[in-house]
Amino acid sequence: MMTTVGFALPNSLFSFRSYGQVTQKDVLSTISEESWKKKKRVFFLDVSPLCYEGNKPSSQAFGHWLSLFFSQVSLTDPVIAVLDGEEGNKRRRELLPSYKAHRKSPNPGRNSKRPHQFVDEVLRKCNVPVVRIEGHEADDVVATLMEQAVQRGYRAVIASPDKDFKQLISENVQIVIPLADLKRWSFYTLKHYHAQYNCDPQSDLSFRCIVGDEVDGVPGIQHVVPAFGRKTAMKLVRKHGSLESLLNAAAVRTVGRPYAQEALTKYADYLRRNYQVLALKRDVRVQIQEEWLVERDTSNDSEVLSNFFSTFH
Repeated sequence: MMTTVGFALPNSLFSFRSYGQVTQKDVLSTISEESWKKKKRVFFLDVSPLCYEGNKPSSQAFGHWLSLFFSQVSLTDPVIAVLDGEEGNKRRRELLPSYKAHRKSPNPGRNSKRPHQFVDEVLRKCNVPVVRIEGHEADDVVATLMEQAVQRGYRAVIASPDKDFKQLISENVQIVIPLADLKRWSFYTLKHYHAQYNCDPQSDLSFRCIVGDEVDGVPGIQHVVPAFGRKTAMKLVRKHGSLESLLNAAAVRTVGRPYAQEALTKYADYLRRNYQVLALKRDVRVQIQEEWLVERDTSNDSEVLSNFFSTFH
């Protein structure tokens, strides 16, 4: 099951702006906060993006974010680290050859060990289980394990800058994001999502299928119909709820302006392919283990991280 790989370049960070007024959905989210606090937390650490500073591989960046994560975010809560498996993006590349086509693994450099070996070593010494499933990307493994944890009554927190995880946000799932400019981690919750987009996270995937994802090499509808912009996409997704509902509606009646109507009927297969590429899978053959869900022993953290940083001097 376990295999070795290099690291993939990270997706871009979430964009933040003023969130504006609180909606009724935010009030409901606030009411559910008490039940959230009563549940135990488990963190899922998306490791690969943390091993980069900008677009450049950086073991120091990994050490920096891990140190802040342990000391300020997860504390003694259980942490499960996940990395991409070998040929993890093969299935998506077969659907869309441009998917992450520009991404390369970093060179080991002067170190005799491959980069992931250093990461594995540090994490395991800090009592963090490392999961890497051959033939699967880390995102899908996280989505699968997250759902299993929630079913067991845990609240899940995904530690990652990857915007793909927005589609998983719920009352029981949050994201914590490393913000390079502020040099700290920041929580992003259902309340934040509602305030930013005024729709449910379930609609996030449908929206991205229409506008595409340049970072991941997924072209949006604007590449074939330039007039079809983000505002049009968001308006239609909000109204119809999902991409499939929108496409089904467009097939039998008018749902928008002529250019949008033509795009949704002419390029329906194009958009459904994007959905297959961008949707996170929750059926990876991996089972969360009871020993992964116990309080993390932090006694080694200081020494392990200190030794790790000393290798750069």
